Amino acid sequence: MQFTSTVIKNLFRKPATRKYPYEVREPFPNYRGELVIDIDKCIFCGTCSRKCPSQCIVVDKAAGTWQCDPHACVYCGVCRDNCPTKCLSMKDVHRKPVTEKTVWIEHGTPLKPKRNGAKPKDQSEVKAKSEIEAKPETEAKAKPKKKAAGKDGE
Repeated sequence: MQFTSTVIKNLFRKPATRKYPYEVREPFPNYRGELVIDIDKCIFCGTCSRKCPSQCIVVDKAAGTWQCDPHACVYCGVCRDNCPTKCLSMKDVHRKPVTEKTVWIEHGTPLKPKRNGAKPKDQSEVKAKSEIEAKPETEAKAKPKKKAAGKDGE
């Protein structure tokens, strides 16, 4: 008796599910969807890769590459929240289904470190400076040895 009443109720009710992909629901507010990077703003500091709980982001500052494995991403938004330049954002939709696993690689230009207006040093200046800095260390080590020898001789 209970079975028949359930069947009759289900025949006259609206379905509980949608016919996806033909009927798509609007995303909720603050929905975290697909990750997006503005590579021109990125300074390649690597904060996003260090903070990512799934370790799906790899940053190579020397090569100027930012790499993300979207199949490993859990869409938590921690990378976006910790980015100092706010170059990461999230769309309000998920990425489309794919049949092959892909890795997303972006190429950019890392910022050069500022040298406070100083001219680049050539190798002879670097070598001369290292020799000057090395001499006081050897003299400082030599003085205590002389004092120690003088005390033993007394």
